[in-house]
Amino acid sequence: MRAAWQQVAQAWLETVRALRQDFGVLLLLVAAPLVYAFFYPWPYSLQAVHRVPVMVVDLDHTSLSRQITRWAGASPRMALRGVTGSEQDAQQALWRGEIEGYAILPQDMKRHLLRGTSAVVNVAGDGAYALLNKAVLYGFSEAVGTASAGVEIKKLQVSGQSALQAGATRSPVNVQLVALYNPTEGYGSFVVPAVALLILQQTLLIGVAMFIGTMVETGRHRANAAGWIGRILGLASFGYLSGLFYFGWVFLIQDYPRAANLSGALVLLLVYIPAVCTLGALLGVWFGNRERGMQVLLFTSLPMAFLAGFSWPAEALPWPLQGLRWLIPSTAGIQASLHLNQMGASLADVRADLACLGGLTAAASAMLIAFTRPKSLGP
Repeated sequence: MRAAWQQVAQAWLETVRALRQDFGVLLLLVAAPLVYAFFYPWPYSLQAVHRVPVMVVDLDHTSLSRQITRWAGASPRMALRGVTGSEQDAQQALWRGEIEGYAILPQDMKRHLLRGTSAVVNVAGDGAYALLNKAVLYGFSEAVGTASAGVEIKKLQVSGQSALQAGATRSPVNVQLVALYNPTEGYGSFVVPAVALLILQQTLLIGVAMFIGTMVETGRHRANAAGWIGRILGLASFGYLSGLFYFGWVFLIQDYPRAANLSGALVLLLVYIPAVCTLGALLGVWFGNRERGMQVLLFTSLPMAFLAGFSWPAEALPWPLQGLRWLIPSTAGIQASLHLNQMGASLADVRADLACLGGLTAAASAMLIAFTRPKSLGP
């Protein structure tokens, strides 16, 4: 037993030394996580979309339509670029990319409201950009809704109710929305904590596959179980440092939800990183050369993000993919991380995800040892 542990330690030391001399792999294991940590969250630093350029097509030309226009211009979601009396002008501005949407205030809108009949305000937006389109729709809905509420309250006051009574009649039940796990309701707080696990996986997966592919090219990849344990631990050492950097420093600097269950998140790293390293080593042996790992794995990040189930509902995937996606460590890793780090779940709540990662590590390790058994030990 002591000899086996000595062999593990020796393999770990040799792996770390070899990694220090491999500049290309070091760029992936050390430099790439650092670069991604600061440049990937940068586009989401504002968290929410603000001041989206819009126009108003005013066909009513009354005090009510002017009031709605003022509310639209005051909305933090939108930046009013102009008011026109022609829908064609607004369409041309939308097609030229000058605005992201416009609202049409119909003719005789105020007259219909005074008569007690409804009036429809149509809103058009550029559906190619979901977040911008959402800001346009919500902004105009709030502006029209506020003006509509004012008209209804004035009607109730005319009928004899006080301002407080009219307000209570207009809205007898109020709804207060509180975001539990994303207090800012920002896009960055939603996407970056999940993608961080994918960044860790992809940089580590490609780096390990390149490193092991180099060993295959030179015929140094064969080893017994103790040797592979030492190698995996040596490779995982860099992954642990990157994981601690993201879970601690990056989430703190970017002010993302974090540390709801810090000890559980650390346990997850202990299980997640070896699963990625073992899979990367197995792929490196399969590819058989250094360049193939980069060529194949570089284009798998986006499919893996969709398969993880945080940006696209897993239930909407074809049923074969719903099973195959669990063969990727990021699927279980992202789900467990969001529950532990953001929602404060216990380890018992994510035991299925941890078991999946442990099973992937065991299966990949068994295949790795079987495929790279030293020739002196038999076929």
